[in-house]
Amino acid sequence: MASSPTKTSTLKKEKKDESFLEKVTTLGRRKKIKDLKEVNDLNQDGKISIDTPGSPVELTADNFILENGEERSMIEPDSRDDAKLKELIQVLMDWINEELKEQRVIVRDLEEDLHDGQILGNLIEKLAGIKLEVREVMQSEVFQKQKLQVVLDTVNKIMNLPRWNQQKWSVDGIHSKNLIAILHLLVALAFHFKAPIRIPEYVSAKVVVVQKKDNLLVTNRVTEDITTTNEAIGGRFERDAFDTLFDHAPDKLNVVKKSLISFANKHLNKINFEVSDLDSQFHDGVYFILLMGLLEGYYVPLYNYHVTPTVFEEKVHNVNFALDLMDDAGLPKAKARAEDVVNQDLKSTMRVLYNIFTKYKHLT
Repeated sequence: MASSPTKTSTLKKEKKDESFLEKVTTLGRRKKIKDLKEVNDLNQDGKISIDTPGSPVELTADNFILENGEERSMIEPDSRDDAKLKELIQVLMDWINEELKEQRVIVRDLEEDLHDGQILGNLIEKLAGIKLEVREVMQSEVFQKQKLQVVLDTVNKIMNLPRWNQQKWSVDGIHSKNLIAILHLLVALAFHFKAPIRIPEYVSAKVVVVQKKDNLLVTNRVTEDITTTNEAIGGRFERDAFDTLFDHAPDKLNVVKKSLISFANKHLNKINFEVSDLDSQFHDGVYFILLMGLLEGYYVPLYNYHVTPTVFEEKVHNVNFALDLMDDAGLPKAKARAEDVVNQDLKSTMRVLYNIFTKYKHLT
């Protein structure tokens, strides 16, 4: 029995539709496989470049994250677990949170929380006592970078840093959540504004630097120094005997401590004071002031310092006043910051006391 024209046309249409769907599906699968292959090839290129520092790798995609001439750096995973680096990050976060606590700002991740410029702007306004003329941060990357530009221009102007130092951070570096750039910036701010914190010394990180040159991905591994010795007004301190003592001869540390305590007590006992712990008993500056008065033979009026200091600022005032007395007596400039002494940094306290000991050790 012959098929009806209507039924025949319907079968042809279904077959045509099935053929079209099969073709489209097959093309889709082929395209997906091709895309996955390109992605895998690109991932393999990246892996090779990381595993083989300095070797060029030909890219298989034109829309790689880096433009020609651009470079990115990232901390190696092992370095992120370094105890000193973790300590530095925590110290800086605690400092920012303390400075901005009245604004109810809480920083939990330096890279995520600082990259858009909002909190950095708030910090600069608080530290410098200024008001930045910028809009509140929006989701737009353009506006975020505009704000970062204003913030960093202000920072560079306030600190009057040489150009080589300014190059340690940039708008692109901060916005791309480059931890090294963020740490360099925060450490510079902490030193400039005399932050009441102890910056860990000799913090470094292993960094992978990736650069795109003529459509080639070139990588290199470097060690980036984030902090060296702590700085004070007037310049950087060179390593001294106390660095060597703490780093390489901790067994002799107690011997030196006992000698300095014995020297201090020989004079402080004259006014019925006694020292047993260098870290805690000198950190408010009072014993330094009394000691200088005894050794130089004068009475220090009580209105010149805080006899029973309770807050950080009062203690810093006392230590700075004691350092001024030492300077007036002709002692060399102590290689320590008042803020570090107040924070009970033993090395800084011993440096100041040893400075006194060197001149007056023969006095009875």
